[in-house]
Amino acid sequence: MTSPFRLDAPPTDRLVVTVDELLIRAPVPVIFALAREVEGWPTHLAHYRFVRMRERRSDGGGIVEMAANRPFGPLNWPTWWLSEMAVDHDVPWVRFRHIGGVTTHMDVEWSFTPQEGGTLTRIVHTWNGPAWPLIGSFAATRVIAPVFVHGIASRTLAGLGRAAERNAERDASPQATSPSRSTVATHPTSPEPQ
Repeated sequence: MTSPFRLDAPPTDRLVVTVDELLIRAPVPVIFALAREVEGWPTHLAHYRFVRMRERRSDGGGIVEMAANRPFGPLNWPTWWLSEMAVDHDVPWVRFRHIGGVTTHMDVEWSFTPQEGGTLTRIVHTWNGPAWPLIGSFAATRVIAPVFVHGIASRTLAGLGRAAERNAERDASPQATSPSRSTVATHPTSPEPQ
């Protein structure tokens, strides 16, 4: 299998830095598993139309194609992007570098910090905007980042957070933690002959 992409932490000196964070009432491994298993996102997120791994790397990342809707009342605005994805299972983090779509060259990092009562999960997007003459900066700072990036990321974080909390509750239930019960039949031994 091909080696992972080497994606650095998103640079903070970009035109746009968007941060979405949420304290999720679940341990780090539970929310990290949902965040890194991107192909499962549409199962938990109604606004995601599809997620496809075009190429898989040894860390679980690869080239990933995503399509989501940004709802505006009863209407949905379709979005699409292609990213390189890298996963660090030790730290842990999930990083993306957009390589296709309007947000090409955007850097994204999901980070997971244990906190009292759960995991502080943070999504950081950084970007210099599209290379559009005259309107690129305006479009990035006034429309794309606050309306689309934040609008989709906040819904994604909330939806995966709800899924993680359900999984954590299920895993903590007495049925999930108690050992399985089995009955062992014992047969009395017959008395030894004298």
